[in-house]
Amino acid sequence: MQEGKTVRSNRQRTAATRAALLTAARWLFAANGYAETGTPEIVAQAKVTRGALYHHFRDKADLFHAVVEAEAAAVAEAIAQRTAGLEDPLQALRHGADAYFDAMAVPGRARLLLLEGPVVLGIAQMERIDRATGGSTLLDGLAMARDQGRIGDLPLEALAGLLSAAFDRAALAIAQGGDAAAYREAVRLLVDGLVGQRA
Repeated sequence: MQEGKTVRSNRQRTAATRAALLTAARWLFAANGYAETGTPEIVAQAKVTRGALYHHFRDKADLFHAVVEAEAAAVAEAIAQRTAGLEDPLQALRHGADAYFDAMAVPGRARLLLLEGPVVLGIAQMERIDRATGGSTLLDGLAMARDQGRIGDLPLEALAGLLSAAFDRAALAIAQGGDAAAYREAVRLLVDGLVGQRA
């Protein structure tokens, strides 16, 4: 019985150490950027040893990758929760867009996902993270809208890519002090405009 408690206790400590590292790194990367954040600052902020960092992560880049993955997963989860059970694909796209902007309004998230991530990890790796955390949701919604006759036979992958870029550009502008209501309305008009594109 004591051995079982020890195993659970060790697992809890391991999980707590990893969580502390991710929390500290996330805060520092968002506040200062990847290049200006050193591992000594991270371990000091997390109140763990340097050895603990390298036990959980290969290096600073691996830790940053984990932070970005967690942020992308949080955005995907927010969209999934807001669109769950919606059968109208265009309604789902509208709600999904609102959920995206709400999720991206978390302080530091736009910087991590839209500025630091592409520079540090590269576009290809960011696309892999996006796909792994539900990035196909937009494409799936457009395909459903087409299959239901709500939009025409449009080039869906290109359309999804352009809409995604518009969402990202709007989220970044909002994070930098732009008029959130205006950008949300502009994106809503883009989505609603698809209804008129029937074959």
